[in-house]
Amino acid sequence: QGLLVESGGGSVQAGGSLRLSCVRSRETTCRYDMSWYRQAPGKAREFVARIDVFGYATFTDSVKDRFTLFQNNSANTLLLRMSSLKPEDTGMYYCKIDKSHTDGWCLPNDSWGQGTQVTVSS
Repeated sequence: QGLLVESGGGSVQAGGSLRLSCVRSRETTCRYDMSWYRQAPGKAREFVARIDVFGYATFTDSVKDRFTLFQNNSANTLLLRMSSLKPEDTGMYYCKIDKSHTDGWCLPNDSWGQGTQVTVSS
């Protein structure tokens, strides 16, 4: 099992909702800035959303007002709630550790998960 494990992807119709989870394995005390990225077939990986250790979240313009991001530190889980999904949201979604803010051993910066597929049909 990887350091970051994504789940929650699936196939939905336009206008539907999904909730993606990213679970961090192996430790429970570290705090991170984390992000979600996505990659559509034939396209480069692109930034979707980011949350810092204070809970401040930023989003790419195309998902603002449709996606929310929450970090449940007690469960080592990063949650991306996606609503009003559009076909252009289709892609493989990856979570990433941007930076650790905890002294001692933590998961490495720039760690990536294996991804979870989201498919939105029109």
